[in-house]
Amino acid sequence: MCLPLLLGILLWAALWWLRDRQSLPTSNAFVFITGCDSGIGRLLALRLDQRGFRVLASCLTPSGAEDLRQVASSHLQTTLLDVTDLQSVERATKWVKTQVGEAGLFGLVNNAGVAGIMGPTPWLTQDDFHRVLNVNTLGPIGVTLALLPLLQQAQGRVVNITSVLGRLAANSGGYCVSKFGLEAFSDSLRRDMAPFGVRVSIVEPGFFRTPMTNLESLEEALQACWVRLPPATQAHYGEAFLTKYLKVQRCIMNLICDPDLTKVSRCLEHALTARHPRTHYSPGWDAKLLWLPASYLPASLVDAVFTWVLPKPAQAVC
Repeated sequence: MCLPLLLGILLWAALWWLRDRQSLPTSNAFVFITGCDSGIGRLLALRLDQRGFRVLASCLTPSGAEDLRQVASSHLQTTLLDVTDLQSVERATKWVKTQVGEAGLFGLVNNAGVAGIMGPTPWLTQDDFHRVLNVNTLGPIGVTLALLPLLQQAQGRVVNITSVLGRLAANSGGYCVSKFGLEAFSDSLRRDMAPFGVRVSIVEPGFFRTPMTNLESLEEALQACWVRLPPATQAHYGEAFLTKYLKVQRCIMNLICDPDLTKVSRCLEHALTARHPRTHYSPGWDAKLLWLPASYLPASLVDAVFTWVLPKPAQAVC
């Protein structure tokens, strides 16, 4: 009884492995990537450029665009894009149309993102949430909607970079909220676009070392948030809370953050080139072994762990 079951599992695994490695002839296909100034976006643009794609890389700053052009081939083209600015999105869309012509757009990678302030919810304002949601959620939605006709024209691919924190809210602030929202948009888009031959994938990286996860920047943002708090709120938490909170954040980032961004870029490349792209990718050991398994645990158990790890306010109710 066990032997047939084992053989069946092995056969299924072998067929899945073979199916997963079938690829499309994608040389000279046009791919538009947001957030190519640095980090994952820049790395992906260069890797796809080396593979023969016609990369259309958008950067937030002129210096980021110039730095990318200096190390890429002549086939890679850049443009400036602020995903939170409707006029900027419209200009970029017109530029993409002129570049792709009748071929259409084969790939869209929504990579641009910000971390925002990762601190206790009572410390934050509505504007703090808006700033992150505008970049991480509404930005990708706006870019995708603008480029959908070109993607349908090529029966192309949309790849949205979310996060494991879009599956489990491990910290407060707008980041997790924004990634949960982008996950929902991606799932509904995948179903809506399937009849038109457009495939949609979600890449949910674990913790990686990028400019967005720069520890000094995260700590400076949290300290600035503390300074602006009313004296009554500061007294409620106590200065020792901030010190311990920063210490926990520093410890987690130093222990978990992976410097190897190619783990993420390989998933993005697979989503663009595979004949049968996966719906979800989870690069990073912490994503596979920590955050995703934890997302299936009872909420009460996850809450208990985080309550034990995080510091307590000075005037907390016991």
